Amino acid sequence: MRILLVGAGGVGTAITRIAARRDFFERMVVADYDLTRAEAAVAAVADAGGARFAAARVDASDEEAVTRLMADERCDVLLNATDPRFVMPLFRAALAAGAHYLDMAMSLSRPHPERPYELTGVMLGDEQFALDDRWREAGRLALVGMGVEPGLSDVFARYAADELFDTIEEIGVRDGANLTVDGYDFAPSFSIWTTIEECLNPPVVHEADRGWFTTAPFSEPEVFDFPAGIGPVECVNVEHEEVLLIPRRVKAGRVTFKYGLGEEFINALRVLHRIGLDRTDPVTVTAKDGTRVEVSPRDVVAACLPDPAALGDRMHGKTCAGTWVRGTRDGQPREVYLYHVVDNAWSMREYGCQAVVWQTAVNPVVALELVANGTWSGAGVLGPEAFTPRPFLDLLTAYDSPWGIREQRSA
Repeated sequence: MRILLVGAGGVGTAITRIAARRDFFERMVVADYDLTRAEAAVAAVADAGGARFAAARVDASDEEAVTRLMADERCDVLLNATDPRFVMPLFRAALAAGAHYLDMAMSLSRPHPERPYELTGVMLGDEQFALDDRWREAGRLALVGMGVEPGLSDVFARYAADELFDTIEEIGVRDGANLTVDGYDFAPSFSIWTTIEECLNPPVVHEADRGWFTTAPFSEPEVFDFPAGIGPVECVNVEHEEVLLIPRRVKAGRVTFKYGLGEEFINALRVLHRIGLDRTDPVTVTAKDGTRVEVSPRDVVAACLPDPAALGDRMHGKTCAGTWVRGTRDGQPREVYLYHVVDNAWSMREYGCQAVVWQTAVNPVVALELVANGTWSGAGVLGPEAFTPRPFLDLLTAYDSPWGIREQRSA
């Protein structure tokens, strides 16, 4: 397998460090708009199979340039580690190159123009699923939403349906952490651009008898008790791909995604929204020398905050991603939480990566290994829940990254 990895930020860099310890691929080209970032990611794995890695510069928005790079490097899969703005050009470039494709976040949504907190507009991933026929005709696989959430959370949902339950009443992805960052009152552990997009868009809920519908941001608060000493965290509805993916393959009465944000974080996002700093459309700014430039307010916010990937040395605590499932087994009620915890101290010691980006990065590498050895195969646009889950979970454990199951109620 020859891989083009586009994006050498925190997650992309973590991907190289995880992949360097595995032997399932022949070559990985790490490409970024900033060549120095790509070169740094490659240099960091020089002592761990670095000969298989190379750095390149590419603009993720330039489909033709990405397609050419894939052809020049004879890459047969594109791994997208950029933010969701670049999903569609990279998705189309991989198809044009006749390659497979894998991402961790899907094409962007657009709220319903008149009733955004009731009805869906363009949903996450709609633009990708619209090209499913072309991917099937090409005989190529687009494995979408294969990070931790979405990704591992979808694998958990499919595993629960296949092996733990006879009927499922509700699937709820629940994400929480007790991470703190020394020296910062407000320091998101993941891309603020993506965080704003997820948290301020109308959350989507799926119900079997109603289909997909939306609610107001931060709706339906609940306190969820997370394992590994994290404890109770208030979680709220957030727009996320699992709600759009899981119902396609897993039968459940209700599917939700709730994120443990905390009141302070939610208030900060609300302020950004009220004053328009969450906007992506450019505004004109006049510099001191009179020069007029156009900038995106959201990009300004991102530039003012610390790089999440560089916070690992100041970060303490654990992050937990998981899928809560309620239903029946053998005629009896059952409720479980399938989860994956990463301790920041461990990920920094072992990989030099902070916990959140490492947890995101390990899952696409595991998936690529399953594709490379033929365990996972297919054609078309497919989410993680479309594949047999046990091989993924077994291999994840083999990556020294075990997962767990907590019974919420006796079977």
